[in-house]
Amino acid sequence: MTGSSTPQRAGGSPAISPQGWLAGARPLPSPNQDERPDPQDISLLVIHNISLPPDRFGGPWIDALFTNSLDPGAHPYFETIHQLRVSAHLCIFRDGRVTQYVPFGRRAWHAGVSRFEGRERCNDFSIGIELEGCDSKPFTAKQYARLARVTRALLAAYPRLAPERIAGHSDIAPGRKTDPGPCFDWVRYRALLAGRVRA
Repeated sequence: MTGSSTPQRAGGSPAISPQGWLAGARPLPSPNQDERPDPQDISLLVIHNISLPPDRFGGPWIDALFTNSLDPGAHPYFETIHQLRVSAHLCIFRDGRVTQYVPFGRRAWHAGVSRFEGRERCNDFSIGIELEGCDSKPFTAKQYARLARVTRALLAAYPRLAPERIAGHSDIAPGRKTDPGPCFDWVRYRALLAGRVRA
């Protein structure tokens, strides 16, 4: 997705603009965003999964959900969620493509009721990345590679982030959420992030 004209940071990670947009990502602004209480306090990265309809991949439905344009008549499941007002900062699709819905300096609505290290309202201080996937199927090699590259860019851009401040949605909302799920390979992701293995 990233061509030779795309700004890069050291190590091949994509750059992040001063406005909080990731180089190489397709911008698709979501209305579901607002100001952070403290834009300097970006100190948590949350990994999610999403598939619409459940366990099915492809189609325009994730974009539609995050832009409040999901057609409730397109699938029975959509009748139950089309009125949700949610977003993530990014979604990494099965083929490694990235769409950005919210600039990193603004608050996306991805975590819901949540707590990390005793602090509630994780949306206030976190970045949310969705992976197109589900709890029962493996993620793709392209997704892991892209996620590692994006994570390195975020760690470089936001000094309060750190590898130990990366969590799954299930970690910050236990009992309520299960994603990124048992098929997400944390060992592989962290090895890629540390450069111990190649994608």
